[in-house]
Amino acid sequence: MWRSGGGYPVEPLEVSMDSEAKITPILIISCLMVATAGLVFGYDLGNSGGVTSMDDFLKKFFHSVYVRKIEHNYVQKSKYCIFNSQTLQVFTSSLYLAGIIATFFASYTTRHLGRKLTIVAAGFFFIIGVIFGAAAQNLGMLIIGRIFLGCGVGFANQAVPLFLSEVAPAKIRGGLNILFQLNVTVGILFAYLVNYGAAKIHPWGWRLSVGATGIPAFVLILGALVVDDTPTSLIERGCLQEGKAVLKKLCGTDNIESELKEIIEATRVAQQVKRPFRELLKRHNRPPLVIAIFLQIFQQLTGMNAILFYSPVLFISLGLGNDASLYATVILGSVFVLATLVSIYFVDEAGRRLLLLEAGVQMFVSLVMITAVLRWHVIGKSGNLSHGTALILVVLICTFVAAYAWSWGPLGWLIPSEVFQLETRSAGQSVTVCVNLLFTFLIAQASLSMLCHLQYGIFAFFSGWVVVMTVFVYFFLPETENVPIEDISDKVWKNHWFWKRFIDDDRIPKTSVIVP
Repeated sequence: MWRSGGGYPVEPLEVSMDSEAKITPILIISCLMVATAGLVFGYDLGNSGGVTSMDDFLKKFFHSVYVRKIEHNYVQKSKYCIFNSQTLQVFTSSLYLAGIIATFFASYTTRHLGRKLTIVAAGFFFIIGVIFGAAAQNLGMLIIGRIFLGCGVGFANQAVPLFLSEVAPAKIRGGLNILFQLNVTVGILFAYLVNYGAAKIHPWGWRLSVGATGIPAFVLILGALVVDDTPTSLIERGCLQEGKAVLKKLCGTDNIESELKEIIEATRVAQQVKRPFRELLKRHNRPPLVIAIFLQIFQQLTGMNAILFYSPVLFISLGLGNDASLYATVILGSVFVLATLVSIYFVDEAGRRLLLLEAGVQMFVSLVMITAVLRWHVIGKSGNLSHGTALILVVLICTFVAAYAWSWGPLGWLIPSEVFQLETRSAGQSVTVCVNLLFTFLIAQASLSMLCHLQYGIFAFFSGWVVVMTVFVYFFLPETENVPIEDISDKVWKNHWFWKRFIDDDRIPKTSVIVP
């Protein structure tokens, strides 16, 4: 039922069908409290694009961008390059660069200090970042705030999904793991709503928007202090009796011998691998490593984060007015939340591959149609979009967002957590997080420049990558739905037409476990 590991995120071990474990109120409360980290992460994703479209914010920190924006209100020419500023992109991307570095420290604290304390630390990083950002008097303070927020993201992204995975009953494995992603989408929607109201408050509305990040961050700290650490984390650190007590509370039964044996065995196997990163490079670990890395790269090359980071800016560049662009982002955020709910229901019913393949077709068609509409409208000559054209674009972008939200968004994290063997899971998930944050940083840093130089062609660029990733899924991604985690090697990799050539039987054997 629960599984051990030192990185992010980790999936629960499968247990026998006669297990008496229940979905208890304390389990649900623990998951909801801890998953508020997703609200903070999501809020920041949606917030950065909103404040960068506010005139008061641009006037104070990015005056050259503000001047271009004002000039384009009176001069009818291409709007694609209004926000093309490396400094503005650094404001957004610096968070993810800090997150990459913080991930390495968080991997250590998660394993040696526990999931709970790591989450508390993430909350304090978020609070410090909010203080610097909301009180910023210059660009330096603003960037420092983003760096602290990035440290919070690095720590939260390590510990929170790991916490959820280690307390997740196997029968709701996929759905409960997507709870974090659901909270990310709710945070994005919350940011869009706050931005819509804050944009009308002059001249300090942007400070309100940035400062509101502190609300879910404060809830995260309180929640992490209230809940118990996971049984796996406690037992890994030698607190066996405390771990047993927490396990009984989570299961809602005193009959926990089966789950406890699995945790002890998982911990024993993991501890025998002294150098997990070296183990990860061995031939038999190549299939999960390649899958995890490519899923993170492809997740960013869908273009979704470019839309999330800069959606108000994007809509302005496409010809919508300031208020209309913020309103459109609220609609987009609502679609994101609803579509993620679809994923929670279908991920354990339809399977991972089907969701990804269907979404690939839907995203490709949406991006091609967006490119075609903008190509024939030729914004550079005709000024702002007509109401009809703007409506079509919003619908197409929402169609794209919906497909991403029930596929690459949650599954890009869920699948890597399922495919690594236990002894390399910590190292494997650290690689997964770092690759994701690296490409998130690159996309954030390049998006506005790409929009300026490629114009509507940026959507064609991402549509080409959607074709590549869909073909990759069809040929190289095996189905992991309903496959016990410990059987991934035997039932998935050894039976796959391509990956079976890499699999051997040199893994550490299991031994019997006596429960103290």
